[in-house]
Amino acid sequence: MKKEVYLVTGAAGFLGSNVVQQLVKSGKQVKALVLKDDPAASYLPPEAVVVPGDITDLASLNEFFIEPEDVEIMVIHCASLVTTSPEKNEKVYQVNVIGTKNIVDLCVQHQVKKLVYVSSTGAILEAPHGEQIVEPTAFYPKEVTGYYAETKALATQYVLDKVQAEGLNGTVIYPSGIAGPNDHAYGPFVSFVRRYCRGEMPVGVAGTFNAVDVRDLASVTIEAVTKGRAGQGYIISNELVDMRKMFDLISEKSGVAKVERILSPTDMLALSSESLATNQGASKEALKFELYNLTRNNWFSCEKGQAELGFKPRPFEETIGDTVKWLQGASEI
Repeated sequence: MKKEVYLVTGAAGFLGSNVVQQLVKSGKQVKALVLKDDPAASYLPPEAVVVPGDITDLASLNEFFIEPEDVEIMVIHCASLVTTSPEKNEKVYQVNVIGTKNIVDLCVQHQVKKLVYVSSTGAILEAPHGEQIVEPTAFYPKEVTGYYAETKALATQYVLDKVQAEGLNGTVIYPSGIAGPNDHAYGPFVSFVRRYCRGEMPVGVAGTFNAVDVRDLASVTIEAVTKGRAGQGYIISNELVDMRKMFDLISEKSGVAKVERILSPTDMLALSSESLATNQGASKEALKFELYNLTRNNWFSCEKGQAELGFKPRPFEETIGDTVKWLQGASEI
């Protein structure tokens, strides 16, 4: 039986670090690609081989991919750059599109055994309200909302094109939002919970939310290495939660007073004061994008992932509770 090594990009990020930790815990050999001098690399388990590199710099990836001929390579591509702006951003394009192209091309060149690419449900064309969103059969980069979604659609199409043209054994994961504890970069979800618990959110906004626990997402992404079919994608999502329930759960788990005033997205957007957006940790443009995400159709089907990958999402209440505990342990709330 050949030796195996797992190559994880974006290994210092929220999802990537959870993937690395779970792989190491299961006894797998792991190489973790991180940006040079990234302080978040210190949170990775010592058993992982940390390799400095940048997915936008092809030459810097040589060491990452070099393995003896008797070693089978599995690649989990988590690295991406998120933006809330609808405007074109060259850095986002370089990371999400060119970076993915570099990883995919190296996978073909090195004849890796498997590639799992972590895309986004944002890359999927939104269905009308009341219609459950399922895995796509085509991509429309110019019709999805936001530049991040556009770049993820372009990158996903490139992955699937290489599956067809080069015989790459590639599988795509489409996460909804990502939630949970241990986010040392304090990304959108953890920052939201922290602001709420600190009383920095005087009003709430109506809408819906769909996020998968990062630990469950990491687990099913690893399962996709052996169970995911080539050329297939899997939506990984959770229950649809309205924001009133979200606020109530955070208050219940943290003991902080509930936010009672809930504005409609229209009323929130009509507020002209920049101080409100700033108080909620966002620019006016970012606020508009957040409001879109709350009012869009967030009803995703994860039945395919459950049936083929064994995906079992934990209750969202558990995710909220663990996130609050982690923030309390870090003395952030």
